[in-house]
Parts: sequence; C-alpha cells; structure tokens
Amino acid sequence: MTQSVVIQVGQCGNQIGCCFWDLALREHAAVNQKAIYDEAISSFFRNVDTRVVGDGGSISKGKICSLKARAVLIDMEEGVVNEILQGPLRDVFDSKQLITDISGSGNNWAVGHKVFGSLYQEQILEKLRKSAEHCDCLQCFFVIHSMGGGTGSGLGTFLLKVLEDEFPEVYKFVTSVYPSGEDDVITSPYNSMLAMKELNEHADCVLPIDNQSLFDIISKIDLMVNSGKLGTAIKPKSLVTSSAGAFKKRQEKPFDAMNNIVANLLLNLTSSARFEGSLNMDLNEISMNLVPFPQLHYLVSSLTPLYTLADVNIPSRRLDQMFSDAFSKDHQLIRADPKHSLYLACALMVRGNVQISDLRRNIERLKPSLRFVSWNQEGWKTSLCSVPPVGHSHSLLALANNTCVKPTFIELRERFMRLYKKRAHLHHYLQIEGMEESCFTEAMSSLSALIQEYNQLDATKSMPAEDLPRLRIAV
Repeated sequence: MTQSVVIQVGQCGNQIGCCFWDLALREHAAVNQKAIYDEAISSFFRNVDTRVVGDGGSISKGKICSLKARAVLIDMEEGVVNEILQGPLRDVFDSKQLITDISGSGNNWAVGHKVFGSLYQEQILEKLRKSAEHCDCLQCFFVIHSMGGGTGSGLGTFLLKVLEDEFPEVYKFVTSVYPSGEDDVITSPYNSMLAMKELNEHADCVLPIDNQSLFDIISKIDLMVNSGKLGTAIKPKSLVTSSAGAFKKRQEKPFDAMNNIVANLLLNLTSSARFEGSLNMDLNEISMNLVPFPQLHYLVSSLTPLYTLADVNIPSRRLDQMFSDAFSKDHQLIRADPKHSLYLACALMVRGNVQISDLRRNIERLKPSLRFVSWNQEGWKTSLCSVPPVGHSHSLLALANNTCVKPTFIELRERFMRLYKKRAHLHHYLQIEGMEESCFTEAMSSLSALIQEYNQLDATKSMPAEDLPRLRIAV
C-alpha cells in the first residue's frame, strides 16, 4: 500500500485541507468500526503512540492509538492554522508539521515566491523530508492552494520546484482554486498569471477549480432542497455536517460548503487507492493515462450526484443519469462545457454499488455524443471502488483532459492584460528583490503557448476520426 502527503498552503489551502481531513476521518470511521490501523487508513494517516517522546512512537499495525495526518500546513499568517489547532482536528496535527509567519504575503505573488520562498526553503524541506521518512512507499504529494492571493499562489508554486528537485520520482497533484471575475483581490490576475507559469513547468497534474462554479453548485443544491419537492430530513451521517456534529449554516459560512466540494473531490480521487474494488486505479495511472503531452496536464473535474454534497435526504437519481450529469456543464468544477469541446482522455472513478457492466454500458451510450481526438478514440480510464461515500449508495468523479479548460485561461489572460497595459500595481512586485518585468512577459508567453496548444487541438475537431484497422487475432 502506498502513502500520500497533503501540503496545504495559504488561507484557502488550509481551509480546504481542514475539510478534507474531517471528511477523511469520518469516511474511515464509517468503514473501520473496529478501529484497527489498516492499509487503507495508513495511506493518509500515521498511527502514533503519544506516550513515546520524539519520532519513535509510530505503530504499523494493531489498534488505532492516535492518528496523525500525513500533512504539512503552511501559511504566512497565523489565523487559519491557529483556528485548526484550536478546533476539533487539533490532535490530528502537531507543531512539527506547521510553518507559519505573522506578516502575510499581502496578496503579492512575489512576496510569497521570492521572499518567503527563500526564507523558509530549508524549513519546508525539513518538514517534507520528515513526512517522507514516515512513509513506507511515498507515491504522491497533494498540493492545495489558491491562485489569487500571495501565499497560496507564490509560496504554493515555489513549493512545486522544491518537490521536483527533492522528490523527482513522486507525483505532484495540484488542486488550484482560480479566482472569479468578481474577486476582491485586485492583484489576483497578476498572481494567477505568475503562478500559471510555475504550474505549467513543475506540476504533474493540475485540478483547476473555479470559485464561481463552486458557488453555482451550492446555489443549485440549495434550490433543490428549498423547492419543496424533495426530502428535507437532515442526514445524520452527512459529509457536509460540521466536525462538532452541529449542522453548518451556509448563510453564516458560505465557504464551508464550497470547500467541502473540493474536499469531496480529493476523497473520491483517492478512494480507489485507499479501498478495495473490482477495478482499482492507482494515482500514477491517472497521470499516465490522462496526460498525453507534458504541458497539457490540466484535468477538468465533475462530481455526481450533487445530492451527495447536500445535508438533506434527496431521493437518488437513476444510475444512468449520474453518468449523463458528469458530462453536463452544470456539474463541472470550473465553468466549462466538455461535451462541446475535444477530449484527449477521460477517467471515470465510480464508488459504491455499481457493476462493471453498468460502467461499460454507460460509456457506450455516451460515446457518440462526445468528441475524442482522432488518435485516442478509446481514451477511457475507469475504476470501481466498492466503498461508497458515507451515507450514500454510489457516486462518480469524472476527470477530463479536455480543451474546454481553454476559456478559463483566455479569461485570465484578458484580466491580466487589463491591468498590465496600464502597469497598474506593478511597482509592488518590481520592488521585491529578484522580480523583473521579464517575469510578467515570460509568464504571459507561457500561458499564450499553452492556449495555442489547445487551439491546435481544437482545430482538429472537425476532422474525421481515424478508422484504424484493429489487430485480428486468429483463434
């Protein structure tokens, strides 16, 4: 069994990370009711005897003593991390896993990347090495950050180069939250553009998430609940309830429900690596099968059914409908329409009471309406995990390497150019040592080259699929 380490950077990264650990504990508690430290739980947690001083207290099997998350928490402000350490998850982390400062990055990529990057590089390396030493077989780093702020975008992408140099064989999955057009951080287009260059060069897979899409999904769930046509009994084991068991009020904490969607994405992404199933998919298989070219490593994700994210008992939809929904634009975690764009490859990660025949039937049903590149007409990767999300019978996570991600990048470039043409706020960046105007032009060139690669693929959309002769096997 392999292990993964989660690195949560900045305010957004740590808030999503907090949701992820809460949900992961609930999921394993529901499956592992005898509290035995097994291979499934070891993928994200260490079992520690807290009576032993130092690092000698790790327990590889037997009863769970004290679980410690395989995580590194980084933020250049103390607020969110302190909140986590004072909350119900405080015992899951210890001070050896934390790196904090008090000044913050001031919504400036250059401060996070250039200033705090060099200042904290050795500390970050030390924490990462320590986390790696606790793993028998480290397979993957999950980095969670936002693109619009200073710490998440700057230090979060600095970290990717550190990981690449120190752990070249370990996969780097990056969950990046992109700002919406109505973002209240004026400099977010600069931060996002500078961060994009680092993602292009140093990440293995990027799961882009759009704040606006998360908000739209939550609004849709609320509409389903409040329409009066659906059940409204609170689910006792819902994954959207708070750690304390009290039910969250979205009006008070609107980001809680949005963060939970991203946490559910990560749970479903790793379910096949943690639990048994008739068709398992290793994390390294995602990159191997879905990323045909190094730079085109941006995977559009969708979660269905939406009711698995709600706090109420909404009647489940037909299984076939779940597969159809995964390809509709309303269920994507960025504003995108994959059905009307070009697929390079697609992964379907199913959980729960679903048969391989159901999976194959739905792929055959949907294939005629989806456009795949001519050289990869059978570009499907599938997995079946027998353990469903807590309180539900089944769920589906679809990951698509699809040209529909291109409009997100074009919009980012346009927002960047509006500021950059006027040289607005540029001096805040250029006064940081190591920052030059060429950093901006190189970042823009990098993004433009990426957009052009997607344009070239889109240009092949109208071409007929190559009807390649299949190998005939004599029986």
